[in-house]
Amino acid sequence: MRTALDSILDGHEPYPAVVVDRLGDLVAGNRAFAALVCGSAPVMLEPPVFVARVLLHPDGLGSRIRNFNEWAFHVVDAFGRQLVRYPDDALAARDAEIAALAGDRPVTPVDHLGFAVPLGLDSPDGVLRLMTTLTSFSTAIDVTLAELRLEAFLPADAATALALARLAEPGERG
Repeated sequence: MRTALDSILDGHEPYPAVVVDRLGDLVAGNRAFAALVCGSAPVMLEPPVFVARVLLHPDGLGSRIRNFNEWAFHVVDAFGRQLVRYPDDALAARDAEIAALAGDRPVTPVDHLGFAVPLGLDSPDGVLRLMTTLTSFSTAIDVTLAELRLEAFLPADAATALALARLAEPGERG
């Protein structure tokens, strides 16, 4: 199964993608995700890597997010929906952590594409506008596999697609 997951991650390049477990910890990531989080404090990328923390923490991507309030609302809302479906103390602790990182946020997202909240991220190539998709393996017979989620970041505009193509360079898998 790991070979299949790696194939999915590799096939998503040059766009960032990760596989996380039920707590949101990084199981695998592609080179484009590694390039996206490059510049994060090393402690943020030490295992276990809680991906939502990396996305929201100021020592991760948080300080580079242009639309932090809207994006934080999106991340916290999605995590909260998972907690409702799968109540668990460890998941509740993670939910509280990212809610604290988000701080005060709007009740509803302001900057959206009509169907998704884009991530506006400062990069050396300018502002990247990304949207995400979440895929679960809920039909899997294996419990561990069923708890995994694939989060894929897609360009929300042509300039971001070009910038991501330039950012993705060969390197080690995350």
